Amino acid sequence: MKKILLSIAFLVTSLLAFSQATYTPTPENLKAREEFEQARFGMFIHWGVSSILGDGEWVMQMRNIPVKDYTKLQKIFNPIDFNAKTWVGIAKNAGMKYITLITRHHDGFSNFDTKQSDWNVMKTPFKRDIVKELADECHLQGIKICFYYSLLDWYRSDYPYELGRTGKGTGRTEKSDYASYLKFMKAQITELLTNYGEVSTIWFDGFWDQKDNDHDKNSKSRLDWKMDEIYTLIHKLQPRCLVGNNHHETPLVGEDFQMFEKDLPGGNSTGFGGAEISKLPMETCETISDAWGFNINDRKYKSTKELVDYLVKASGFGANFLLNVGPMPNGEIQPEFVDRLAEMGTWLKVYGETIYGTKGGFIRPQNWGAVTEKGNKIYLHLLKYSDDKFMLKIPQNVKSAKFFKGKNPVKFQKLDNDFYVFDVASMDKKEMDNVIELER
Repeated sequence: MKKILLSIAFLVTSLLAFSQATYTPTPENLKAREEFEQARFGMFIHWGVSSILGDGEWVMQMRNIPVKDYTKLQKIFNPIDFNAKTWVGIAKNAGMKYITLITRHHDGFSNFDTKQSDWNVMKTPFKRDIVKELADECHLQGIKICFYYSLLDWYRSDYPYELGRTGKGTGRTEKSDYASYLKFMKAQITELLTNYGEVSTIWFDGFWDQKDNDHDKNSKSRLDWKMDEIYTLIHKLQPRCLVGNNHHETPLVGEDFQMFEKDLPGGNSTGFGGAEISKLPMETCETISDAWGFNINDRKYKSTKELVDYLVKASGFGANFLLNVGPMPNGEIQPEFVDRLAEMGTWLKVYGETIYGTKGGFIRPQNWGAVTEKGNKIYLHLLKYSDDKFMLKIPQNVKSAKFFKGKNPVKFQKLDNDFYVFDVASMDKKEMDNVIELER
């Protein structure tokens, strides 16, 4: 009998382990992945009580502000100029197809009407559910809404801060309790996926806090996050909702898209990039200035040309571009961001066909530009090219070539070994991107 019981226990354990190691997305989820890949351009919004201090979203950590002092910000957060319609309109005018909003960042402050903690926007003088207002407006204007959610917490004592790399200077002394913290997170995620209509993605961040570093891809988390339980909950509540996790690793079981932070897929300019590229849909995020959250001293604004280049190269990899804004504490998106987004929208009104709904090119993005493809069309994006002749090896037979803008024909010649030479002497070198449309 004892042997039988042991055998049954082993079988049950094996089945549980197998169920946690596999994930079969639903047809609804697979359809949502296709829609996500077609979007190509979205807005990231970093905003909350941290914006009051004007020193970025990591100000609590960088200045080692104790919880008892940091929570004073709740009494003065009153973004009287916040207007969801304006924000969504800015994104829509920029040609963006979705918005990823911070619902709760590392400081633990919730931008929504949560019943799980008083550390939320409803306890501020503002007393309005920011997440609901933006989600409702996105649904109204046909923009998909996505929710960023921090796994780590510099505020709560039940988060295992003793094991974490950050949040050491916020004055917590109580022993942590991850079972309690996990219960809290699940309850908040349930609120977000129950009270705000259809949510397109959940964007997790902070997994890396429990690792020794981001550089060693073999470094393991000191904490069993129970991500399988969290992912299962999300897919149960909203099967279409895509799960992503900014852990800087190859995707874990249960994730629906792979994200890259401040780098194109496979790149590693930051030190925490370089993860192997998976076959899942991809997204890369970047800032317009240097900071994610509002920083009054940050004036290192990227040019519209630099941002268009990033969008094109991301598309050349087959990835979406999630471009960040950090609104001011009054709720207004600063004009330097709005102007650049409007200029990108103007560009996309002309060239959107070469970006939206495309797949990555037959060649990865190069110094000169990138390639996107759609149906029987190939789009050569010459972002940094000034010669009169352009040569490229193309593995398909090219029937015709023309400039996408103006539709003027481009003379070309096929050489040996599938090399083609295009006469681009007439291209406008003042354009941010000269696109050649090929028909194969």
